[in-house]
Amino acid sequence: MSAATVQHQPEQQRFVLQLDGHQAVLDYQLQQNDINFNHTFVPPEFRGKGLAEKLVKAGLSWAEQQDYTIHASCSYVQRFLS
Repeated sequence: MSAATVQHQPEQQRFVLQLDGHQAVLDYQLQQNDINFNHTFVPPEFRGKGLAEKLVKAGLSWAEQQDYTIHASCSYVQRFLS
């Protein structure tokens, strides 16, 4: 697996890591100044490598820079907010 860079795809409201033909994703919903991170997915063969954490940290950093009010209905993302 090559070193992957997190890509923000605002038109699809998600952050993506391209992984040898697969994608790890962090989805969000944006309504005015509120952002809800609602889904994280890493393909099974790439789990346990810190990729979800990399996505979440990138997403939260971006949301903080935008001064959004951050929510997480995704239980994985919630761990980073407590």
